[in-house]
Amino acid sequence: MLTTVRLGDDGRTIELGWKDGAASRFHAMWLRDNALDDKTRSAGNGQRLITILDIPAETRIGAASVKGDLLEVTFVPEGKTVGFPAGWLRSHAYDRQQAREPGWTGGDIERWTNATMQNSVPRAAYPDASRDSDVLRQWLAAVRSYGFAVMDGLPAESGALCRVADLFGYIRETNYGRWFEVRAEVNPNNLAYTNLGLQAHTDNPYRDPVPTLQILACIENAVEGGESSVVDGFAVASALQAENPDGFRLLSSYPARFEYAGSSDVRLQSKRPMIELGPDGELICIRFNNRSLAPAVDVPFAEMDKYYAAYRRFAELIEDPAFEVTFKLEAGESFIVDNTRVMHARKAFSGSGKRWLQGCYADKDGLLSTLAAIEHGFKEAAE
Repeated sequence: MLTTVRLGDDGRTIELGWKDGAASRFHAMWLRDNALDDKTRSAGNGQRLITILDIPAETRIGAASVKGDLLEVTFVPEGKTVGFPAGWLRSHAYDRQQAREPGWTGGDIERWTNATMQNSVPRAAYPDASRDSDVLRQWLAAVRSYGFAVMDGLPAESGALCRVADLFGYIRETNYGRWFEVRAEVNPNNLAYTNLGLQAHTDNPYRDPVPTLQILACIENAVEGGESSVVDGFAVASALQAENPDGFRLLSSYPARFEYAGSSDVRLQSKRPMIELGPDGELICIRFNNRSLAPAVDVPFAEMDKYYAAYRRFAELIEDPAFEVTFKLEAGESFIVDNTRVMHARKAFSGSGKRWLQGCYADKDGLLSTLAAIEHGFKEAAE
């Protein structure tokens, strides 16, 4: 609840006092740019209807007062009066003494290890998720929090994985097609199509942008071995940072290069760090794929030895069983991974029997949008 209002710097700032004794300062320009009235924001979709150039550079607050749970502000020279809900102001306060959270999407992330997740893999049945929005909400929320989840109850048939993507968004088609086969082939154009084990990795780091979600669905699995496993790259990166801050700095400061040339008409390349940080230090992406790593040429000679030592240690931690969660997909089961965070791997399997999976890509914007819309609907219903 707002209790006091005080203008400063000739109306260029305002300080608000709260009932709990806290105080928040805002700039007049910030408030004007973020005004919630229907001349500034579309009532239909909330998008801004003005540009920064539509706001006078000399904007100040001419008057301000508290009316119930609303702060009313009059801006000059426009003479425009706008109301700001107190709760909105408190939740958007940027004048803080304490350390900021690492990015505005960071609050929903829960890092995990084998000890915390091996016996509690998030899971839902497709028939339930497709007809019950609460089941779907919980499954999508698990993907947001943990970066992966299993879904069973799918038909054990080609293309069934598309039904998982349809629950929240759209398939991202690539040169591999709308979906791709994951089974042993005689002359594969990708090592994923053999019965060899695969090191934990993120997919397609040679793309810019990378597909942010991957879905793998099992149609048949009668082989010995071939278990799937997942590793929380954020947890591993945090462990590396705690153990070797300079190694973390090297892998997050210098770009790696990735490339793929699987056929005559495909040449994919990217240049991004293995550990990507946002401007505020938020951990936002892991790219790790030994098969697609091109020669590193962007690391100075004086740092290359230490860079490779950090890369080796990062790989050792990724392969540490303490970070690995393992499960075996049966026919009709699938799993989804956040391809910017969670690495996936496959154990080697025998040549007898059949192991047939299909994979496809999608993107997190659709998943997060669908989840936010469901959560908003639940919140409105509760009110």
